[in-house]
Amino acid sequence: MAPASSDADYVKQIEVERREKDHFFKEHPQSPIPWALRGAFGGLAYFPPNPKYSVRLKLHRYPKPEAVVLATSKGVPRNMLKWGYFEFTIDGQIRRLQAYKAMPKPGEHEEESLFVPFRDGTSGKESYPAARYLDLPPSKTDEHVLDFNLAYNPYCAYSEDYVCPFPPRENWLDIRIEAGEKDFPLTNLKDELMKKGEPVGHHH
Repeated sequence: MAPASSDADYVKQIEVERREKDHFFKEHPQSPIPWALRGAFGGLAYFPPNPKYSVRLKLHRYPKPEAVVLATSKGVPRNMLKWGYFEFTIDGQIRRLQAYKAMPKPGEHEEESLFVPFRDGTSGKESYPAARYLDLPPSKTDEHVLDFNLAYNPYCAYSEDYVCPFPPRENWLDIRIEAGEKDFPLTNLKDELMKKGEPVGHHH
């Protein structure tokens, strides 16, 4: 067991990253939040950081990665490689999640990071219905940290301008992952603006 202080440091670090993301979403030209809603945007909603949802695991790689097609929000299929799977235990429940890599385009280098889209028992309740995502940086040893505190919403949660892959059924977890981003309170923002009488969809 790690000493308690490291848990506290971990929680602090997650909170700092969340503040930075809020700042980016409110201020940055590349933010997915439509301009009209940014004035009312007070930050994303999250489950509290919880170290138990961060697990160090070895990726079980498939000897021959299988080409799979993920459905997306716009019906544009996304070609991926099924790279391996993680087996993890949370609250005494053993579950498995598949990890994917983007299919390299001809002449391009293979994508290094792993993409783990999932749904769980909070999807469509506290969290975004379609999916949440984890991105895992490359690892030479196939050791990874699966940290659900870093689970984030696809950009589709904020705007219809984006194409977002959906997790295949094999990545639908029947347990609640009470960690990471909650659903984006977009409707509340639109209601706020309506109350103020501001037109929605107007550039500042």
